[in-house]
Amino acid sequence: MNSQSAKASTQNMSKADFEALARFRYQLRRFLRFSEELTRRTGITPLQYQLMLQIKGFPGREWATVVELAERLQAKHHGVVALISRCELAGLVARKGSRSDMRRVEIELTKKGERCVEKLARLHRAELLSLQGGFEVPDLTTLGPK
Repeated sequence: MNSQSAKASTQNMSKADFEALARFRYQLRRFLRFSEELTRRTGITPLQYQLMLQIKGFPGREWATVVELAERLQAKHHGVVALISRCELAGLVARKGSRSDMRRVEIELTKKGERCVEKLARLHRAELLSLQGGFEVPDLTTLGPK
């Protein structure tokens, strides 16, 4: 925790602080609910979409390792392995042995996974664009006791 965080955590919260945090969480939850409903209508789970999005959006390459995906999903390693297995059974991802490190397994999207994540990402992007200007992270440094 940095000194600014430590100082902020010892100050009393104002009503405006609570309102800003509540508004942000409400906006975030509305977007997540949209995402959950959209993915389920497409026939996949929200976590399957998140996994595919993290693979497709991984910086600098078209694959990711289990460890990298666990970090990006903020999930336990064994849970991500199980999620990858379910996505593999659904034909969305494939495991490949690494050419550079035989201990590493690279997870990549299949053609079906590519089509699925592209479709869903377009719809998510459109939803985010429709929220532009209304969805914002509160500046809590301007709130609270003076």
